[in-house]
Amino acid sequence: MRLTLRQLEVFCAICQRGGVTAASSEVSISQSAASQALAELESSLDGALFQRAGRRLILNNRGRALLPRALELLERAREIEAQVRDGASLPIKLRLAASQTIGNHLLPPMVSRFIAQHATAIIEVMIANTGSVIEAVATFRADAGFIEGICDDADLVSYPWHEDELVVFAPPDDPLARKRNLDVAHLSAAQWVLREAGSGTREVFMQAAQKARFEVRNALTMGHNEAVQASVIAGAGIGCLSRSVVAPALRRGELKALRTPFLDLSRLLHLVLHRRRYIGAGLRAVLNACGAKLEK
Repeated sequence: MRLTLRQLEVFCAICQRGGVTAASSEVSISQSAASQALAELESSLDGALFQRAGRRLILNNRGRALLPRALELLERAREIEAQVRDGASLPIKLRLAASQTIGNHLLPPMVSRFIAQHATAIIEVMIANTGSVIEAVATFRADAGFIEGICDDADLVSYPWHEDELVVFAPPDDPLARKRNLDVAHLSAAQWVLREAGSGTREVFMQAAQKARFEVRNALTMGHNEAVQASVIAGAGIGCLSRSVVAPALRRGELKALRTPFLDLSRLLHLVLHRRRYIGAGLRAVLNACGAKLEK
């Protein structure tokens, strides 16, 4: 056998970090040593694993087929090493991806509690919109993803994770904030500040608006929850975000929640995993700490 774990480790790091330079730093070797390890791996497998486009490395079909197997082999090797060392705990190093509401508000305390109990664990959390989280998990750049929207990627498995509720809100001096009986006509006439396309929050809101049969006048689009709140406070329109996001501003009186019983703004957040991703002890422990149940 000519393959080595170091070669596979470099290969996986290149896939997840996007290049040889970043990968060499990830595995603590020189750039030239990383390039040599990749060349030796491709030679051992009698063919390229990447398509070269200038300095960019893009996985080809052979590389995409190898990646999940290489990740599993490395994970199993770490488990064997930990088991053979008497009582040694498995070093945990994971990348999670989470959409903004989850990554900024729900996930941090869960991950922090885990880190407090596992001092050697290293967890990186990438925060993006739902579409980007799905892409990261689908390309194995993230070990697991937490999303607010719907996942239609056939390569991923989606598990119910956490219940959430959106709320429509306005500045306290907005005329809608003083109305006792809002209806769809009021919301249809209003200007809205919304999250960007690809956001799970926006997707849920637009589906609710469609069911309630009113047209949304999207006056301003923002890529972050905080920017949506700031714009609404400044008078750009009304917004709709998770109640967990706007709760502090509601308590401070900077925003006022509007009563909209005719809108279905409840939603179920999901954990997404790649179908071919090996669930090792480390990943399973982190997911359990985050309240994820892998049995549907």
